[in-house]
Amino acid sequence: MAHNSSLSPEQKEQARHGEHMFPLKKYITTLTELYPSVSPHWHDEAELTLITEGSCTYQVQLDTYEVREGDLLFVPPAVLHSITASTRDGMRSETYVFHMNFLGASSADICAVKYLTPVINQTLILPCLIRKEHPAYKNVFDIFLKINQAYDNTPAGYELLLRSLLLQAIVALLPYSDEQVVHSPLETEHTFKLKLVLEYIGEHYAEELTIPQLARICYFSEYHFMRFFKKYTGTSCLEYIKNLRLEKAAEQFAQGAQSVLDTALSAGFSNLSYFYREFKKKYGMTPRKFIESIPSGAFQAPYRYQ
Repeated sequence: MAHNSSLSPEQKEQARHGEHMFPLKKYITTLTELYPSVSPHWHDEAELTLITEGSCTYQVQLDTYEVREGDLLFVPPAVLHSITASTRDGMRSETYVFHMNFLGASSADICAVKYLTPVINQTLILPCLIRKEHPAYKNVFDIFLKINQAYDNTPAGYELLLRSLLLQAIVALLPYSDEQVVHSPLETEHTFKLKLVLEYIGEHYAEELTIPQLARICYFSEYHFMRFFKKYTGTSCLEYIKNLRLEKAAEQFAQGAQSVLDTALSAGFSNLSYFYREFKKKYGMTPRKFIESIPSGAFQAPYRYQ
């Protein structure tokens, strides 16, 4: 499984996590001063994560979790989530991203109907944050270590073993699930609208984007939209767009782009001096110095997969 690549987080991720026949992939996430956050995004796969170093804040749907080293997290499919490092020391985690169909969710049997499909539809809510004091923690932690061992060593039948271990993790969390969680119509509407506007920004970040334009997507007034966006993302909409564009530019530099002007334009910056100023503010160096620093390993995108 020694495949390494960088993956820039997007709102509705288009990347395939794993192969069609084996929809599972391990990701190492590293947040630093240079790259302190993973923007709000979602995908069709579930996630099982272990925080291995540092601390961070997870925003999952409309809920906020303060997470520290040793904590485990389960994020169900199609759920909006983001990560922000809590301190300058950053955060490091290991995550298995897997499609529920890999576990048999597409089968018309009792396991799919009674457990897996309700998890997908979020009518069966598994615990999101599993701390050391949680009664399921030791069991899930031991399962996570076994998943690591199987994924890294690929013994005969490791695909079956990984499926079995992921199912065991879900079984371990089932006694602490909640079938009664019902989101209010307003929460459901807000989640839908936030996903909608983030997806639009992710697809059109290189184009001119305005608050009136984005507010219309949500059928909000400009004032209501700005308050709504700040409440659920922790940052203003314009700040979010700027940071996404800067991250896209940094990703292009990391992939070999040499022209600062072309990169700035392709990332959505029409004013080069503004791009220089904001890039230096975010990354602590000019774009040219950033390009020169890449071979020395001074920059690492937050996601890489193994």
